[in-house]
Amino acid sequence: MALSKKNASALSEKEGVLMPASINAKAAAQVQVLRNKLADEVLLSKQLLAGNITALSQGITLIESTQVKHQARAAALIASCLPHANKSIRIGITGVPGVGKSTFIEAFGNYLTNQGKKVAVLAVDPSSSLSNGSILGDKTRMEELVKNPMAYIRPSAAGTTLGGVARKTRETILLCEASGFDTILIETVGVGQSETAVHSLVDFFLLLKIAGAGDELQGIKRGIMEMADAIVINKADGDNLKKAQLARAEFARALHLFPVKSSGWQPKALCCSSLTLDGVPEVEQLIAAYITEMKSSGYFEAKRSEQNQYWMMETIHEQLNLHFFSNPERTALVETYKKAVIQNEISPFEAAQKVLAHYFSS
Repeated sequence: MALSKKNASALSEKEGVLMPASINAKAAAQVQVLRNKLADEVLLSKQLLAGNITALSQGITLIESTQVKHQARAAALIASCLPHANKSIRIGITGVPGVGKSTFIEAFGNYLTNQGKKVAVLAVDPSSSLSNGSILGDKTRMEELVKNPMAYIRPSAAGTTLGGVARKTRETILLCEASGFDTILIETVGVGQSETAVHSLVDFFLLLKIAGAGDELQGIKRGIMEMADAIVINKADGDNLKKAQLARAEFARALHLFPVKSSGWQPKALCCSSLTLDGVPEVEQLIAAYITEMKSSGYFEAKRSEQNQYWMMETIHEQLNLHFFSNPERTALVETYKKAVIQNEISPFEAAQKVLAHYFSS
């Protein structure tokens, strides 16, 4: 049979299937509808309490917002979640950079989820003092835990907040608890001995150390050691195992030199490997023993009450600070006195008094 002129060439092709649009319009519309629904704090609260992770993430974003128009909505969301919160165990984890906090948290978090726990990880990243930016790369360092359906990881920027935690970590804890997470792990920025605010957020404070880093004597200094409920020598595996065991013994002896805690708890020192998981069950058992002892003595609830009072005062200070600098006339006055201070026309103390006098008279 002779070929038609149209298909006479052996190189002729039939028209293929057209490529679909990169974004399905119907799916995009459904996503937008969901976003609009979750934008309302009442529906957002219902979704969050039902364990919707998207709603939890959007709720945290809402309370982290510094925009004035979001403050009332954030307060309403927190109020709706409060009756369902305070039912978790909060664990603070700190240590110097390079100690293996993220690796330990991934190993520990996976172990807890295997025990049937729902784990939320609040990772606080340091912010640059120059660009004010943060990498927020904790999810990339916890590759297995981030895929775990029983776990939730939320990185936040520390910003200008001191003490190793983000500005809204306290409220974030409440939202995670209301969403059904019974274990909250708070990873601090890891700046050494200045991380004190995290101690007022958690029930158990865990300090990670490594052997052979030359910080044994530095680590024994008073400060963060006094706040720790346990010290874990991480990376206790391979050739480093013996060094880790010696470091554990040194820290165990040092812990007995500190005054007895008001809780009556004697901090312990343990070894752990986040790679082989040796020592991870012992860490969980130690924390469980601590919680049991503190609840039976009444210290657990007393400490939580003190923490609530502390954060009430911190919130007052924060709101006063926001109110002070929200006035353009006042901020202009501050800049004027800054220039006067730089030129030695007035002392910093007198300049501050004049700015405050203007504030209180307005």
